[in-house]
Amino acid sequence: MPAIPLSKAPQPSKTDPAQIRNFCIIAHIDHGKSTLADRMLGITGVVDARNMREQYLDRMDIERERGITIKSQAVRLPWQSGLDGKDYILNMIDTPGHVDFTYEVSRSLAACEGAILLVDCAQGIEAQTLANLYLAMENDLTIIPVLNKIDLPAAQPEKFAEELAKLVGCKPEDCLRVSGKTGAGVEELLDQIVAQIPAPKGSADAPPRALIFDSVYDTYRGVVTYVRVFDGQLTPREQIQMVSTGVRHELLDIGVISPEPVSSKGIGVGEVGYLITGVKDVRLSRVGDTVTSYHNPAKQALSGYKDPKPMVFSGLYPIDGDDYPILRDALDKLQLNDAALVYEPETSVALGFGFRCGFLGLLHMEIVRERLEREFNLSLISTAPNVVYRVFLEDGSEKIVTNPSEYPDGKVAKVFEPIVKATILSPSDYIGTIMELCQSRRGTLGGMDYLSEDRVEIRYTLPLAEIVFDFFDQLKSRTKGYASLDYEPIGEAEGDLVKVDILLQGDTVDAFSSIVHREKAYPYGVMMTTKLRELIPRQQFEVPIQAAIGAKIIARENIRAIRKDVLAKCYGGDISRKRKLLEKQKEGKKRMKMVGRVEVPQEAFIAALSTNSDGESGKTKK
Repeated sequence: MPAIPLSKAPQPSKTDPAQIRNFCIIAHIDHGKSTLADRMLGITGVVDARNMREQYLDRMDIERERGITIKSQAVRLPWQSGLDGKDYILNMIDTPGHVDFTYEVSRSLAACEGAILLVDCAQGIEAQTLANLYLAMENDLTIIPVLNKIDLPAAQPEKFAEELAKLVGCKPEDCLRVSGKTGAGVEELLDQIVAQIPAPKGSADAPPRALIFDSVYDTYRGVVTYVRVFDGQLTPREQIQMVSTGVRHELLDIGVISPEPVSSKGIGVGEVGYLITGVKDVRLSRVGDTVTSYHNPAKQALSGYKDPKPMVFSGLYPIDGDDYPILRDALDKLQLNDAALVYEPETSVALGFGFRCGFLGLLHMEIVRERLEREFNLSLISTAPNVVYRVFLEDGSEKIVTNPSEYPDGKVAKVFEPIVKATILSPSDYIGTIMELCQSRRGTLGGMDYLSEDRVEIRYTLPLAEIVFDFFDQLKSRTKGYASLDYEPIGEAEGDLVKVDILLQGDTVDAFSSIVHREKAYPYGVMMTTKLRELIPRQQFEVPIQAAIGAKIIARENIRAIRKDVLAKCYGGDISRKRKLLEKQKEGKKRMKMVGRVEVPQEAFIAALSTNSDGESGKTKK
């Protein structure tokens, strides 16, 4: 997000709520949300042709490199309707499409009255399209079905219009056809947004109430909060209050984004804008909180949205221990920008001081780590991802385990693991290979429906631990990239799970421990011991690498000792002299093995703990 300009002339804001339309664009990844948003910026004239660039609203380098949206972005568009000739203000929010960023989408929906459901004419409806549609329906939003990319040679608008109409509950001819690339049909779409999406409702005379739907940290001006006003009006220099914390601030600057920030004399009912209070403490502007006036406070807060529940946990450790305070500040600032990130301090015998972080999925974990390294100039190690388990011991006590090192050593009665309901959309040719993959991951078939003759929706119940690592990559490779996946947590179930420890010369290395299903314990043990044998340098003594469940060793590899040739100086003579030298060396090796310690180099940790790079990059193509 660019720095807010200090020298913008304030614009008076007396917009009639009847002239405002708030909407967001929801779709699957790569269905053209950002391209359509670019065309809207160009057609409405808020960005002139010489300043226009692809993915204009995607501010981060990572977004531009990967071609995915990570942060939702709000922008104010002026539009003169071709239907009635009146001027309107359209507040558009461009949202991410990946399952890991559903929380961003849910926050955007809470600030809107309508949504454009965008479907690629060549690919059709995919899993995340359904998930986002259901989210919008839960929020009672007006849905405008739109088919994008009609200019493609492979486009099949008639076929997918029928699918989309059946899904939304309208006629196939009601599905608008546009091309975000050429701009065809975009003006008609803007007219339909004005015609179909209702104007925001709210009382201009009531005490002000505004919902915080996003916030970012600006180095020079502190916390910049993005709000949607539901009642009343917010004006510069007034005293405002956060309802949940009761903290009082002075409103230093207020304005709208069009698409660069522009100061105004206030924002009223239905408007979307930004607030700056000069606050530097990132914890004082919580996403989902309600902003009201300090002198005329609202009695009831707006219903925010559920706090995100982390699905995947991983440890983040700085390679240089001196960077720990920098990492702590970086996580503080990033959490403001990414409200779905949770973290707490932890220590590891092998890796030192770091943080246990909770993420919404594997791509979310990868993006957070990359942002920390780029934006705050850090070098980090992340441990293998794992989920939260509930462990019951035989004495009746219960323990929540987010890290394998916390797994209790006592007698375990039962272990509960999180379960998700997965929805897979795929061409019907791949049903067999998808079922084989899901059953190998302990999945239970929940049902199957044909959306059309050649597209099928398969529902499976799966343990979350089985899909957070490389499930999506396997699914894509087995279906030649055609299948799409969406999942949601539905509770937990008992599982036959064990903790596999990795021992180096009898000492447990906590960073390599993992909680796996009993059937997969042996393959995991063999994989880790083999990997470490190649990564750990040879010592002066033989080093055993063992994988163990409790006291039972299930796999073992040896790192052979480096041996000095003590017989090099013997040119012949009596064999007893050679034997004496070898015995002396043997004694030395034995003594060294008793007192020697195996130092695992950082490179070995990074290589052993890094997930399969192909699997991670495969996630982003979803």
